[in-house]
Amino acid sequence: MNSILTTALGLAEQGLPVLPLRADKRPFGNCRTCDDLACGGRPNMRVPGPCVCPWPCHGWAAATTDPTLIASPFWGRAWRQAGAVAYCPGGAGVTVVDLNNTEAIDWARATLPPTTTVETTRGEHWIYSGIVRSVNAVRPGVDIKSLMSYARWIGHGTGTLADVPAAVHELVKVKPAVRPTPRAVTVPAPAGGGACPHRSPVYLERGIAMAEQRISTATSGVHAAVYRTFLAVLSAHGRCSCLTEAHIGRLFTAAQAKGETPRHCTDAWANASAALGM
Repeated sequence: MNSILTTALGLAEQGLPVLPLRADKRPFGNCRTCDDLACGGRPNMRVPGPCVCPWPCHGWAAATTDPTLIASPFWGRAWRQAGAVAYCPGGAGVTVVDLNNTEAIDWARATLPPTTTVETTRGEHWIYSGIVRSVNAVRPGVDIKSLMSYARWIGHGTGTLADVPAAVHELVKVKPAVRPTPRAVTVPAPAGGGACPHRSPVYLERGIAMAEQRISTATSGVHAAVYRTFLAVLSAHGRCSCLTEAHIGRLFTAAQAKGETPRHCTDAWANASAALGM
């Protein structure tokens, strides 16, 4: 039994619904049966757990505390390939205030009551007892993860768990209509060098337009949607010389309009490039 699976089983025993994450922190992908919850999922989709499909398909909704399911052959391959464990905060009765930079941490320290805190690679997770709806980008660098969401398990953290404060309830009442102004981010286009397989520039233009639309219409899991879109664009256009910095800029602008930070965009692009060996 690998260490990630051992961790998952331990967390499930503590009441945290868990799911496997890939090395790039994405959940294992939706199968065709469950794409966009076409299978219908569970009767109450606010509750994590398996749908009629036995695979871990829905990100947060696949999270479970059932040790038999976690260790079953259906999930075995996913856990063997997993790079990390995630959990559904709402399913565990908690809310994660995800602080993605030092400015967000300073805001939390000045605004929110102390609670259990976990250091992350970009900032901190402040964890509170109680559940709210999940909303990304409630303010610059701050995401709220609770119901219908997942968070990467990093550790138990320090401090005493406090109740969800009024300030967090206020933040999630209405999703902000004003997004951070998209900022130009320069990322070099892939060097390419291979023969261009596209019969005309129209093919590329249609692909970029479809990618922009896919990002702009994402209603949940924006981080994952941006990564998958970047991966698809690079897979189709990254090995020839047709993809330019202007095209990449359009994709980054679309992602920032959905609340992604320039750094998230750059990281997602780099991870997609690495996944394709570019």
